[in-house]
Amino acid sequence: MALNITPSSIVDRDISIELQQQVQSSIDLRSPLLIRGGDSKLFYGRDPVETSNILELKNHTGIINYDPTELVVTVRAGTRLLDLELLLEKNQQILSFEPPMFNQQSTIGGVVAAGISGPRRAFSGSIRDAILGVEMINGDGKIVKFGGEVMKNVAGYDMSRLMVRSMGTLGVILNLSLRVMPKPEKEISLILDATQGEGLAYCKQWRTQHLPLSATSWYRGKLYLRLSGSDITIDAALKKLSQQMSFEFLEDDIFFWQSIRNQQHAFFNKVSKPLWRLSLPINTPVMARFEGDLLLEGGGTQRWVSNNAAEKIIRAVVGRHGGYATLFNGQKHLPGVAPFPILAPELHKLQKNLKRKLDPQNIFNPGRLYRDI
Repeated sequence: MALNITPSSIVDRDISIELQQQVQSSIDLRSPLLIRGGDSKLFYGRDPVETSNILELKNHTGIINYDPTELVVTVRAGTRLLDLELLLEKNQQILSFEPPMFNQQSTIGGVVAAGISGPRRAFSGSIRDAILGVEMINGDGKIVKFGGEVMKNVAGYDMSRLMVRSMGTLGVILNLSLRVMPKPEKEISLILDATQGEGLAYCKQWRTQHLPLSATSWYRGKLYLRLSGSDITIDAALKKLSQQMSFEFLEDDIFFWQSIRNQQHAFFNKVSKPLWRLSLPINTPVMARFEGDLLLEGGGTQRWVSNNAAEKIIRAVVGRHGGYATLFNGQKHLPGVAPFPILAPELHKLQKNLKRKLDPQNIFNPGRLYRDI
């Protein structure tokens, strides 16, 4: 079922000083702070800290700077994803990473903090590829800025990327600069019969043919692909594909890809077991251990598996293939199990040191990412 969403005007509100004052008070009192945007991803990651000290970002909204010719937008973190995308749509532009919108209150700051990209990710890049700069409140209560609004300005670029999937544990994101991309002139989608193995082989073959792919998905013997580009490039791609296989055009393809993006597809709606997101190298074959109910994206680089297998087994199998597993709905099905991939000791130490440096009083969403971070 599609989201029942209605656009709202973007209320241009800069409450950064109020937010900074609340952060400073929390630092002085050493009081843990729950950072909250649209609450659309409460299910994701570890349980939020139990506290009445809540930093609300949903009122920190508005577009700070947007020049469509520069393909960059700077926006306040509490701005709804829906409103930002409507603005881009007016200028025939889109977010390249096609983030999910779990409900109409989803904010762009929450999108970055969770670091979840959508179907276009494998072909246009992830959030980390799109983020150019951030302005944030750090653990000293100061407003600091990293990166910039143009791609040439790379000062502090790594810090901007570190905010992606930080789950709010490294600081309070106030403003974001993101690279956007022109909306494709045309998009069509195809569907063909294929086993999982055949689907993976097709996707591998297409990578060498320079097809204008922007999304692929496999589910229950059906392989779906989306082509994006000009009339000329799409016509050429259809001609090439018609010589290799039989396919049909997918009707209502916009609805289909929205269902994949926003996890409203039938696969997600009937999940009753722990849901794992497996991130794998591009040439990973069929994994016999996970032949049950699953859905593939990005040519098999991202695989959604609904499975009752033990956490250690799932992570061991995926690790042998050079990938990692994230427990996507852990709070509901496997409370107590670490949702995010277990870090190697040296990486965990590095993450803890980073947290200690940026948040010395440990007030920002403590425990939301890892138990001790």
